[in-house]
Amino acid sequence: MSSKVPIFTLSNGVRMPSVGLGTWQMTGDEGKTVIRNAIKAGYRHIDTATLYQNEDQIGDSLAELISEGAVKREDLFITTKAFCHEVAPDVSEQALRNSLKRLRLDYVDLYLAHIPAATKECGNHRNDVTVEDIWKGLEKLYNLGLAKSIGVSNFNESQIERIVKIQKVPIHVSQLELHLYLPQKAHRELCKKHHIIITAYATLGSPGRMSVIGSDGKPLFENTKNAASELNDKNVKALAQKYNKTPAQILLRATVEMGIVVIPKTTDPGRMKENIDIFDFNISKAEVNLLEAHERSENGRLFWWPNVAEHPEDPFASER
Repeated sequence: MSSKVPIFTLSNGVRMPSVGLGTWQMTGDEGKTVIRNAIKAGYRHIDTATLYQNEDQIGDSLAELISEGAVKREDLFITTKAFCHEVAPDVSEQALRNSLKRLRLDYVDLYLAHIPAATKECGNHRNDVTVEDIWKGLEKLYNLGLAKSIGVSNFNESQIERIVKIQKVPIHVSQLELHLYLPQKAHRELCKKHHIIITAYATLGSPGRMSVIGSDGKPLFENTKNAASELNDKNVKALAQKYNKTPAQILLRATVEMGIVVIPKTTDPGRMKENIDIFDFNISKAEVNLLEAHERSENGRLFWWPNVAEHPEDPFASER
């Protein structure tokens, strides 16, 4: 694995690079080029999902890089996720096998339930599937060796507590939206208690979200377009100046410093290098605390997952 990037060890001993490449909105030939550039820049952790519709391109790219000897499979950490229509235990094995086929892999390093709410293929809610059921399905995949570790994404604290009560295989990772204005402190405490590693998405505020168009032809994230950007936070900018780094590098470095994995998404080769080049300076505990002590207190959530509103397992029901 790339020597500069700190490695976090999951509770089952699996090693996970603390910086990965997020691949949402990355499709077509661009996806293949991006993976090649990422491996060249030192990334060994790639985060994808069925929802992103790019597992094929990632698989092709990785297969080429492995056959050229540019990287070894055992040095890679590949995460994919089961979407709503794939999380139920009666379909999750086939879903993962389909993902593996597209990724051209025998196993993934991490398989996540992308959202705690199961639906049918058509999007209709399945009210017969609980988070406990979803977890039992993932445990089976882990025991089959199709995933080296398993976890959850976008689950709330009480859903995690419910799994902890019944689990035979512990939750290894929880992936969720986490950034300066949505610090997820209760979630962090809970994960620490249960030895769950956190992966943060939208650490940089996910500027690319504004280009997503919904089925009604309107931008899907219209309601968050005026959300304050952490990249403009005065403390972030002050630290960027102090260390001669970009605000993005400060935010990523501070998050890793908290023991949290980051998966920034970019297709720009320069920014890709920048996002992983964050370990040649030291940010102090006091500086991390300074960043966390910003004045904003309102809910800074950007991703509301409207497709699961009204679902019995809607993770954000109490916030809507």
